[in-house]
Amino acid sequence: VTLVKGKDLPLERNRQGLMRWYLHPAITDTVIRSLVIFVQEIPPGSHSGRLKFQGGQVIHILEGRGHTILDGVRHDWAAGDTLNLPLKKRGIMVQHVNDDPEKVAKFVAGEVNWVDCVGVDRGSGFEQVEVSPDYKR
Repeated sequence: VTLVKGKDLPLERNRQGLMRWYLHPAITDTVIRSLVIFVQEIPPGSHSGRLKFQGGQVIHILEGRGHTILDGVRHDWAAGDTLNLPLKKRGIMVQHVNDDPEKVAKFVAGEVNWVDCVGVDRGSGFEQVEVSPDYKR
């Protein structure tokens, strides 16, 4: 058994936003490497970066309310909802938005570790199209 405590994980600021990684291709001291799992926080009124990737990701909303734009279509969500981003041959374009001007939105996401199977481009390309406003170099 490996126990990963969220309070012990750093909050990473990257081009996609604010994330805590539980399972990731670069983390090698885990029991399994077949999944990628992270928690993402979106500050009040902010949004994630916009990303083109293969899809095939499941997202469960832990806190807050907002919407996800998937291939140009808006999907509203709130705490307790689950999104299933489709897996597409040519990939998907996705961005998450916190619609609450006062409270953080938080979700947990999981997907297959495609990096180990098909490489960094995940078989369909992996491109950061827009950077989160919460990313600071």
